[in-house]
Amino acid sequence: MNSVAILELLRDRGPLSRAEIARHLGLNPASVTRIVDELLAKGLVLERTPKDPPRRGVGRPPSAITFNTQACLVAGVDLGGTFARTALLDLSGTILRRVSTRSEPGDAGFVALRNLLEELLASADPQGPQPGAIVIGVPGVVQPTQGVVVAAPALGWRHFPIKRRLEKHFGLPVIVENDVNLHALGEHWKGAGQGAAHLVCVFVGTGIGAGIIMNGELYRGATFCAGEIGYVVPDVTYLGQAFRGFGCLEHLAAGFGLAQRGREAILRGDGAGILARAGSLENLEAMHVLMAARDGDPTARRLVEEAQRFLALTLANITCVLNPETIVLGGGVVEAGVLDLPQIEAWVRLAVPEPPKIVVSSLGSDAGLLGAVALALRSHDFLATLLNRTHVRAEEDLGKEGGES
Repeated sequence: MNSVAILELLRDRGPLSRAEIARHLGLNPASVTRIVDELLAKGLVLERTPKDPPRRGVGRPPSAITFNTQACLVAGVDLGGTFARTALLDLSGTILRRVSTRSEPGDAGFVALRNLLEELLASADPQGPQPGAIVIGVPGVVQPTQGVVVAAPALGWRHFPIKRRLEKHFGLPVIVENDVNLHALGEHWKGAGQGAAHLVCVFVGTGIGAGIIMNGELYRGATFCAGEIGYVVPDVTYLGQAFRGFGCLEHLAAGFGLAQRGREAILRGDGAGILARAGSLENLEAMHVLMAARDGDPTARRLVEEAQRFLALTLANITCVLNPETIVLGGGVVEAGVLDLPQIEAWVRLAVPEPPKIVVSSLGSDAGLLGAVALALRSHDFLATLLNRTHVRAEEDLGKEGGES
């Protein structure tokens, strides 16, 4: 427990001297020295010795201990309704390798993900740091402690035990989280949300979700459903209606809803501009509606303007409930550059007494991948697993050396 506590302290506040570590944690200095020496031997921390010689009459400054961001790698997975993105990252958030493919629903989607991870993990340099965990962001309701996907409409998964199945196959610890929660952690760590203690990330892609950070910590809610704003009912008109698969707001403002409403316009005989970009009704996707709107098609522009009104209404309501400093907007629909973001911000500013800063994601599609590392680093269990795995490896190496001698 003390070893993990020291790793967590160095992760958050390092580099620190041994004396500073002891003072922060209230530990015996001799115990800290012993544990730090063990962590150095395992390669989990590094020691920086002062370069400048001591001044006359002044002792040499103490060496500084820092968390080793090359101790292992994290395989980050950002599952979307359209694309599955994976990357191999070190613990500083540097992306070393990417592998992506289109998402598929059901069991076929799981097999495709497993194959994608096999390719990604095999790409690790055998002479360098090795993968220590797989972190997956799923678009839907997740039970993170059990690693079960409760419901992911875009993937056709319900009560899917993804953690157990992947751990059995790869023999690595697997952490499962809602995808937008990972986006929020990534933006908070390295992106547009840096420095904000109270942050909401709203990502509009195939569906709509929000990741909430309160007092610097991820907020999941009583049953891990905090941020499922795709189910928001933004107008009394929609009360009492049932929405299949996706939630009410997603039918109105997400990529799924834009494609659906574009299809309805075509069937009414009012969507020729949208159909021209899709080629056929069967091929129609949200991007075709967005492309048509960008090119000035009146029907597509009307659909996009309606979507952004519902989005602005939702952001105003989020602000009233959570009072965030910053709202970060991202996802494929936002990245298309068609939404009038200054207009959305103006509507929110007029509606609430303390409007937040509304900004666009600075990490784009990498937000969830960086969030995977941020979540692993926040995980006490991950650090404990890393410590134990390194310890076992050290014992095995010692046994081999003894046998050879």
